[in-house]
Amino acid sequence: MNKRTGILASGSQVSEGVATMSEHIIDVNEQNFQTAVLEESSQRLVVIDFWADWCAPCKALMPVLEKLAHEYAGQFVLAKVNADEQQNISGQFGIRSLPTVIFMKEGQPIDAFQGAKSEKEIREVLDKHLPKPWDAQLEQAQQMLADKDYQAALETLRRAYKDSEQRYDIALSLAFALIEMNRCDEAQTVMDTIAFVDREAHYDRLLASLELKREAGKSPEIQALEEQLNNDPDNLQLAYQLAVQFSQNNQFKEALDLLLMVLKDDKEFQEGAAKKAYLDVLAAMGKGEPLAIEYQRKFFNMLY
Repeated sequence: MNKRTGILASGSQVSEGVATMSEHIIDVNEQNFQTAVLEESSQRLVVIDFWADWCAPCKALMPVLEKLAHEYAGQFVLAKVNADEQQNISGQFGIRSLPTVIFMKEGQPIDAFQGAKSEKEIREVLDKHLPKPWDAQLEQAQQMLADKDYQAALETLRRAYKDSEQRYDIALSLAFALIEMNRCDEAQTVMDTIAFVDREAHYDRLLASLELKREAGKSPEIQALEEQLNNDPDNLQLAYQLAVQFSQNNQFKEALDLLLMVLKDDKEFQEGAAKKAYLDVLAAMGKGEPLAIEYQRKFFNMLY
């Protein structure tokens, strides 16, 4: 008996006589319990299905569990225990009715249910205990940020940000990547989505970095052009020149806004130079960028 859990354990490895349906589904007995359940639960979630041949609800539940085990592709292992044949294991878990399903992590039961459940209900229990895809994406992106591979990190963080419904810690990492790429307006937009309750020290530090980046990003050429354009706001040549400077500084939103202004006034400005510059900025941002998609739509609306 395992002293920590009070659950039957054996030091034996998986016996050759145990039928393994797949790498994610295994039949459990006393010989492989230690390896297949206790030790495995320190690596990933183990879902133990206690069943019997005479139990009709068990036969209804098992195909659902097997389907999910295949679909989740290794996020958990389904450990099937025939309660009649493995009475010692059933007794250690105090099984009184079938089917009973127990969820194990780190050698400990963390959740359970009895009776047949719908696929939706089982998914809800699984989702409580399985790592979310965006957690892995965030971890990958943080390594990319450490390696200064900001473009790859940005793409990964955008997916995680969307899939997690704009979770605040992912938003902060996304804003950091944008700031490092000098895309300050986009970073500000992301930071504005963070709820006030989540705006703690990390948020304040990032906001300060954003302001510093804005100031540092203003080259003498940009500052001079901004001043000239402020004094002559209808000057398309100045707007075009400033847009080019912005695009070279990765300030894509600012560049696109100015180029769009030029094109609305003159679609063939400088024999199509403004149109080409606009499309070049969209291409530089990469496919799937929300900002690129937004401004591509604006471009076609303006043209047609």
